[in-house]
Amino acid sequence: MTSQTTLVEPGQQPDRPDKPDSTDGLQAGLKNRHLSMIAIGGVIGAGLFVGSGAGIAAAGPAILLSYALVGLMVVFVMRMLGEMAVARPSSGSFSAYADQALGRWAGFSIGWLYWFFWVVVLAVEATAGAKILESWIPGVPQWAWALIVMVVLTATNLVSVGSYGEFEFWFAGIKVVAIGAFVVVGMLAVFGLLPGSDSSGSGLAHLTDTGGFFPEGPGAILTGVLMVVFSFMGSEIVTLAAGESEDPQRAVSKATNSVIWRIAIFYLGSIFIVLTLLPWNDPSIVKDGSYVAALNAIGIPHAGQVMDVIVLTAVLSCLNSGLYTASRMAFSLGRRGDAPKAFARVNKRGVPQAAILSSVVFGFVAVFFNYQWPDTVFQFLLNSSGAIALFVWLVICFTQLRMRGIILRESPEKLVVRMWLFPYLTWATIAMISFVLVYMLTDDAGREQVLLSLLVAALVVAVSLVREARGRKAAAPVE
Repeated sequence: MTSQTTLVEPGQQPDRPDKPDSTDGLQAGLKNRHLSMIAIGGVIGAGLFVGSGAGIAAAGPAILLSYALVGLMVVFVMRMLGEMAVARPSSGSFSAYADQALGRWAGFSIGWLYWFFWVVVLAVEATAGAKILESWIPGVPQWAWALIVMVVLTATNLVSVGSYGEFEFWFAGIKVVAIGAFVVVGMLAVFGLLPGSDSSGSGLAHLTDTGGFFPEGPGAILTGVLMVVFSFMGSEIVTLAAGESEDPQRAVSKATNSVIWRIAIFYLGSIFIVLTLLPWNDPSIVKDGSYVAALNAIGIPHAGQVMDVIVLTAVLSCLNSGLYTASRMAFSLGRRGDAPKAFARVNKRGVPQAAILSSVVFGFVAVFFNYQWPDTVFQFLLNSSGAIALFVWLVICFTQLRMRGIILRESPEKLVVRMWLFPYLTWATIAMISFVLVYMLTDDAGREQVLLSLLVAALVVAVSLVREARGRKAAAPVE
């Protein structure tokens, strides 16, 4: 198969997501099993394993309500995104839909902000993985491990979309099996049914026996929301990957319909087990991590080493998907004329090589900043991308409000997945996300993230508006 290219020349109307991207050069190399596991694994990030202990310490058992609230918000957002993605599968997903529904400035802005978010995530995850690997093999310096991990996963993405899907299938599979086993074994231990367990089998007593269900007060639920909301980022990746699958409509429908039980089992189920095996204020939850502490309470040998392997798998999965997601968003932006034209080119294997390499270069630069100036430059990058996840979800909501009417006018038969109680639940989700953003302003760490993210977003929007104004001026007839 010869190399295909889809470009937007100056003065031409860029592609719109009026139909699936079947002629954009990307190959349908992802199988249904790949998409299924990407959808399941997308909601299980390293943050669930690493960051949940801090949330438990801040809110106590009430952290379950924090996870439930954020999970509900993600379910609604995914339902909206699924409605649009099933009707019009696109490699640009919500950026392409915002382009059509809200305007070029919206598609440009949210696309570049999302790309920025993921290249910063690449640096965070590469460093996290390097720390684990260095603890195993201290003879290799941490920066070298970060480099090795990034190079290997870049090569994987460059080979073909199928190789990305295969790696992610196994990475996600390990995470799913690990959490599934944790929930089953933990539940047996909670009720004293696990042979040889060190657990007292106290049932549900730990949910209330140390200061009640709200030991830090009901307000701690909102504090918990701020601490857990970003661990859900990544659930939308399946809608980007759908454009390179054999049956995008079926894959997205399945992923959208299953997001409820995925969040219920992997987030609420696993945190519930931790809270019932240990008192919420047990120092080991923060010191060792919530899952390691729970495994130690059961009496599982080498719990720390087992969890290190699982966390490393989650980190590699996030890196793999982050590089894929950033490159496909760059590809879509290039295809619509909102990024360098080279980003819209694919090689003979259907891979957007320039988009992948450009994304990983910025990832390497961010890794360098993390080692050279961790408390200044890299901290700025982290904070300025911190609230972008919420911006993305907000744009998805506003886009769906407009896209529903567009789809009904142009291709109503494709409205297979529908947002529940439209438009009331859409507006309710907008209110929930807006409330979280406003509440972040009352938190010292959250305030800095929101303000810096707003600053970056304002700069990107300004650039997009200037580009639009110049485009209109260039297209105006010369008197």
